[in-house]
Amino acid sequence: MPEGFAMADLTRREFLKITGVSLAGSSLALLGFSPTAAIAEVREFKLARATETRNTCPYCAVACGVLMYSLGDRAKNAESSIFHIEGDPDHPVNRGTLCPKGAGLLDFVHSKSRLMRPEYRAPGSDHWEPISWDDALDRIGKLMKQDRDANFVAKTPEGMTVNRWLTTGMLAASASSNEVGYLTHKVMRSLGVLAFDNQARV
Repeated sequence: MPEGFAMADLTRREFLKITGVSLAGSSLALLGFSPTAAIAEVREFKLARATETRNTCPYCAVACGVLMYSLGDRAKNAESSIFHIEGDPDHPVNRGTLCPKGAGLLDFVHSKSRLMRPEYRAPGSDHWEPISWDDALDRIGKLMKQDRDANFVAKTPEGMTVNRWLTTGMLAASASSNEVGYLTHKVMRSLGVLAFDNQARV
C-alpha cells in the first residue's frame, strides 16, 4: 500500500477487490497452482512398507490361506508387529475369502490370553508353570517311552503279530498341510498308535 495510506481511506468497492483477489490467490495455491511445493499429498498405501507372510488359518480343517502383514525389518533388535491379516486370493482352498473366525485372526494374534510358550502343571498343583520347549519335548518323549514300554502289545494270545500301542492316542492339528498330516500318520503308526483323530472333530 502507498505510504501514508490508511484503512479508513478504503472505499467499500476497493475493500471487496482486495479481499476477492486474496481469496482467489489462496484458493489457487491450495488447488496446486503454486510455484512452491504442494500442500496436499497422496496418502501412502498402508501395506507399502509391510512384510507379507503367507500362512494357514489355525481354526479348522478347511486350512484356508491367509496373508499376514507386519512392520519391522526383521533385525535381531527389532520386533515385528502384525497389523493386518486377510485371505490369500491365490490359495486354492479359500480363494481370498475367510469365515468370521478367520476374519478376526488379528484379535487372536494380539490377545493378552494367548498362550506363547509351553506350560506345565505338576500333579496335585493348582497352577501352571512356564517351561522351555526343550524341557517340554523331553518330558513328552520320556513319558511316551515309559508308557509304550509298559503297554506295547507285540503279539496276540494266538501268536499273531500286531505291534499295537493302545494306551496312547494322537490328536493332530487340523490346520496342517497334507505333507505334515502324512508324516504325522507315518510316525505315530510306526510306533503302534491306533487312536488317531484331528482337531476338526473335537
